Order: sequence, then C-alpha cells, then structure tokens
Amino acid sequence: MKRACKIVLSLLLVLAVLCGCQSGQQPDAPSGGQAAKDSVVIALDTNSEPEAGFDPAYGWGAGEHVHEPLIQSTLTVTDAGLNIGYDLATGYSVSEDGLTWTVTIRDDVSFTDGEPLTAEDVAFTYNTVKEASSVNDFTMLDYAEAVDDTTVLFHMTTPFSIWPYTMAIVGIVPEHAYDSATYGANPIGSGRYLLKQWDRGQQVILEANPDYYGEAPKMKRVTILFMEEDAAFLAAQAGQVDVAYTSATYSDQAVDGYTLASYRTVDNRGFNLPAVPAGTDANGRAVGNDFTADVRVRRAINIGIDRQEMIDNVLNGYGTPAYSVCDQLPWYNPASEVAYDPEGAAALLDEAGWHMGADGVREKDGVKAELTLLYSSDDSVRQALAADFANQLGELGISASIEGVGWDTAYDRALSEPLIWGWGAHTPMELYNLYHTIGDTGSAQYSPYSNPAVDAYMDQALQSTGLEESYALWQKAQWDGATGVTQEGDVPWVWLVNVDHLYWVRDGLQVAEQKIHPHGHGWSIVNNVDQWSWA
Repeated sequence: MKRACKIVLSLLLVLAVLCGCQSGQQPDAPSGGQAAKDSVVIALDTNSEPEAGFDPAYGWGAGEHVHEPLIQSTLTVTDAGLNIGYDLATGYSVSEDGLTWTVTIRDDVSFTDGEPLTAEDVAFTYNTVKEASSVNDFTMLDYAEAVDDTTVLFHMTTPFSIWPYTMAIVGIVPEHAYDSATYGANPIGSGRYLLKQWDRGQQVILEANPDYYGEAPKMKRVTILFMEEDAAFLAAQAGQVDVAYTSATYSDQAVDGYTLASYRTVDNRGFNLPAVPAGTDANGRAVGNDFTADVRVRRAINIGIDRQEMIDNVLNGYGTPAYSVCDQLPWYNPASEVAYDPEGAAALLDEAGWHMGADGVREKDGVKAELTLLYSSDDSVRQALAADFANQLGELGISASIEGVGWDTAYDRALSEPLIWGWGAHTPMELYNLYHTIGDTGSAQYSPYSNPAVDAYMDQALQSTGLEESYALWQKAQWDGATGVTQEGDVPWVWLVNVDHLYWVRDGLQVAEQKIHPHGHGWSIVNNVDQWSWA
C-alpha cells in the first residue's frame, strides 16, 4: 500500500513539474526530442540540484559529485581517458620546487554580459573559492595572482602535482559581477551554456551561449528535471523525458521507445576494516577492532568475497568488481586485483588462530569471530550489499549482523566497526584521503590505519613536478613489492563493486562518449551534453 501511494505521489510530481503547475506558468521546456532536434530533457535525482546554486565557490562542479560546470569555463579539461587538456588555458608550467604554477589563458573569451575574461578573473575566482569553499580542500593554495591579462600565477603552500585536475572543475566567475549572495541563482559565466531558468525543487533550463568561443553546442536547450527515482521512471514511461536516471531496481523493466544505457564508473562500494586493536581516542570515542586488527583476517576477508555474485544478485549484473578506490584510472595499480579464494581465506583465518566452531562460527581463545556491519539507513543498495557481505562472511565462519545508521553517528562508529562507503573521484586525492595519516592523529581520516611508507609515497607523489611521474608513486603507495594497501600489504579496506550508472535513453538520441563516471549518479552524464545529437 505504501509503495502504491509513493507511485501516485511520484506521478503527481511528474505532472506538476512538466505542466509548470507550481509556478503558475505553462511549460517553458518542451519534451526534448519530441519537439525539437536541438533540445533534450533529462531527469536527474533530487540530490543533483545544487543547494547553493551555480556558484563554484559553494560547490557547483566540485564536491564528491565532481563534474564540468557547463555555465562557467575551466582552465583545463579531462578527456575520456582522464588525460588533461585545455579549455581557457593555453599552457601551464610548474617551478622546480613545485610551489608556483604559471598558467597562460586565451585572450578571446568574454562573459555572457559582454565583459572580457582576463587573468584577474581567474585569480579572483581561485582566491574566492579558497576562502569560501566548504566542499573542496584548497589548503594547498596560498593565493592566485594575475601577472597580466593572460597570465596567472598560483602560489602554493606545498607542492601539489595533481593541480591540473583541480583546474578542470573550478569554473571561472567575473570579478566585476560577482556577489556571493546572489551569484548562485544568477550566474554569469563564459561556458557552453547560460542559465535560462531555475525553478527550485523542480527544474533547470540551460540555453546555448551564442557567444561561446569553442565549438557551438549541438544541443541548444537542456532541461534538467530533479525527480525521485519512481517519478523519473514514470516520466520515461509517459515519454516526457529523453533521459532518466534509474537503478538496478528497474533494470528488468522495459520502456517503449527507450533503451537502458549502462555507463562504467569508479563509483565504488567498500567496507573499512579498522586496522588497529580496540581502544579509545582522546575524545573518548571507541577506536579499533581486535578482530580486524589482524592483517590475516583482513586479507582473508578480501579474498573470501565473491564480488561477481554481488554484482549478479544485488546489482542485477550492472557493475564491475572493485579492488581499490581507483579502479581503471591512470594511477591504479593492477596489483590490487585479487581472485575469489574461499579456501585461501579459510587457511588465513586458521593461521590467525580463528578455528571453526561446532556452530559454524570461528572462535579464538573463547571469543567468537563476530562483526557488526554498518550501512546508511536510507540507501537500499548499500543495505543489500551489506546483507550479501554478511552472508558471505558467514560462509567463512564469521558471524556478521547488519545495522542501518544515520551519518550523524556513522563517521564515529566507523572508527571501530566496518561501514559500507561510496567513493570514487577523478583525482588521486581519493587515495590520499582514505589512506594517508592525517596530521597528528596517527590515523587515516576515515578508519584507523597508518603506514609511514604509504604516507611517504603519497607525499612524494604530490611533490612531483609531472603528472605521469606522480602516477607511478601513487601506484607504489598501493603496492611497491613489499608494502602497501593491497592484498599482500595492509588491506585496511575491502572493496566490493563499482556500481554502473543506468539511464533510460530515448531511441534516436545519441549520447556522446562518456568518461568513466565518479561517485554520484548525477551531473556527470551531462558533462558533454553539448555534443549529443538526434539521429
């Protein structure tokens, strides 16, 4: 009954949005390919709507759901292979000590109000983002300085070799027209699109920038609807959208006139395995876990999990096995990959002194092998993965229960109990944030773990003067032949799956080649919407 009510409410939401009922207007957005060959209507989830609007200083284009900001230009871009290319920039270099980046920019770009874009705007943007952003970390930037109209210097507090990836997501705003209180709702940029209309909680309408300096967008009008998953599915069934996000829950359905498109991701799910013995920290919080503190236990869990079974049974086949936080990315170390080996897992647990009891649960010195697995209580996929993980641990002789928790307590509890997380980004900093010892805490940020050799490799990677040179060091942090965070090393995380991003796509719509999507089933799909076309 509750499910039926939810469907009815979702259908009403679809009708309200598409008919403009809440705004008292007739719809200003046609239904994409049905009405025009240069427009498209896309349904994204409600979390995709930027709470603070379209201001790069407050998260637009950044955060864990990184994407190209569309309305603003960026200095660099990434291609399908995550190689760095140029947008506003015409070149860049870094000093030998890694503390000064020199970037030259185009001299033929104007904002949509007609004012020229200069290095002053670039410096202003980065200085503003550094002071205002609560989404991305800009502590590595001291300040930005415009040398002349086409040259900007970035003065760093510490070497940061992967700065080009940061430059690929920070949209440039106009110094002369920027007001932090109003810019998010009325952005002026120089990107491929301008904001035509934003009905909060409902939709965003983008129109092609007629003065764009690059190749003119093929899609002149892009309408983004923000919908719950049920509503997006109903909108596709009604033929009211051209693209609608969906999940494996709906993958066994068929929608007339649409194809289910699946895009590869580094949107991974995995559990932290607390790597230190149980205790308390300076704040009185429980830290560590006596069972997972034994590296043999962690290694056993890592090879004792059938990832493909999870993909088949939980994701309906729409996913790939995950072995790290950066599978398939340029800095990934293939040594992370492991084969499913339940016999090897059992041998490791035996070696660690955890022997199978008569009840099917392993014991050591009178203590049962038990774990509580935490998952976000509002995420059905994580719940299903946690349940599957618990069942597989049970086959190894580890008694595991699952518990849904809110994020208000999850971060603290994960210091002593495994929690299923979602990660994945177009930057090696994801590795740093998960595995590097933070400050004087003696531990990594999200789970008790520390390895000085791993820290040193990542520090060296950031101090490199070239991206490719840094890739090799990021890979060594994962495994250098003697130590690292992979199976033969410390394995403080067990990675399960990368969740494919699924969309219903109207027949005849040609979606351009996609980059591997990061964590977050949102704006990544429209990174290159300007290149989409209708057959």
